[in-house]
Amino acid sequence: MFARSVAAGAVMAAVLGASAMADELKFANFMAPTHPYVAGAFQPFADAVGAKTNGGVTVKLYNGGELGAGPVDQYSRVVDGVAELAISLPGYTASNFPLTLLTELPGVITETHGTQDIWDHIDLFQPEYKRAHLVSLWSSAPNLLFTRDKAVRTPADLAGLKIRVPSRNAGLQVEVWGGAPVSMPVSEVYNALQTGVIDGAMIDGTAVGAFKLSEVANYITMGMDTTISPFFIVMNKDVYADLSEAEKAAIDAAGKQASFDGNKVQLAVAENGIASFAAMAGKEVIHLTAEEAAAFNVLSKAVVETVIAETKVEGSDPQAIVTALKSE
Repeated sequence: MFARSVAAGAVMAAVLGASAMADELKFANFMAPTHPYVAGAFQPFADAVGAKTNGGVTVKLYNGGELGAGPVDQYSRVVDGVAELAISLPGYTASNFPLTLLTELPGVITETHGTQDIWDHIDLFQPEYKRAHLVSLWSSAPNLLFTRDKAVRTPADLAGLKIRVPSRNAGLQVEVWGGAPVSMPVSEVYNALQTGVIDGAMIDGTAVGAFKLSEVANYITMGMDTTISPFFIVMNKDVYADLSEAEKAAIDAAGKQASFDGNKVQLAVAENGIASFAAMAGKEVIHLTAEEAAAFNVLSKAVVETVIAETKVEGSDPQAIVTALKSE
């Protein structure tokens, strides 16, 4: 077995000391055990690590927020050593990942090839992964506009509507469209829509089933360029450093495959979610025409330009990253 030093906070240090012995890596997952990602990406990742290391390194999933609820603090749980691995979205700690979040800008990557585009240029994102090791990174299905009471076909239809957004960039997009962005974890969207705290939400099609939004939303608008929400799996950097080179290679190989598995699962579930929503009585999926979509897209271009101009990371060229991703 091997020793793994864990960078811990004051409480962890008092309990565990400066390092801990472990042969089992804890994987923190805020999603329910029934979420499609668990069977489609996370458990296969755990199985692959065990197989590739002949059982020398094992990964145990802690689903449903067993190691701490919600997605917002997942990155901190890894950095602080509460868990060796965690799944989250870089958008929840956006200030740490400005380069990664360039991938979510409207029109930068495609739905079907986005994850491959990211991995073709993965070195461009590595400078901002200094506090944790990047294991997996993938693109989601595109965010759609779910609304409760009002069908949205033009930017003017969004005037006065409060729309939940998953990230700052998505908020900028909703704002230029004329809506009022509201930052909110996905776990709170159902109740907020049901009670009228918000009028709609930007989220991908998996939310129809995974978060039951078909029960509280009556319209989906799609067809315009929107943000995506990249997901990542990160690992405590000290634990990773204590692995042998062969074990590191096993983690990295399994993590890269998990990226493609996660993307595949999400695209399939999102497609099924949209289809099931459309089949429900009283629900409408609005597929914008090219002309209708253009009215949104022309506004979104300003968001892309603004974010590129505002992204300042020493030694990195945000415009070059966007150009590289769009050229794929």
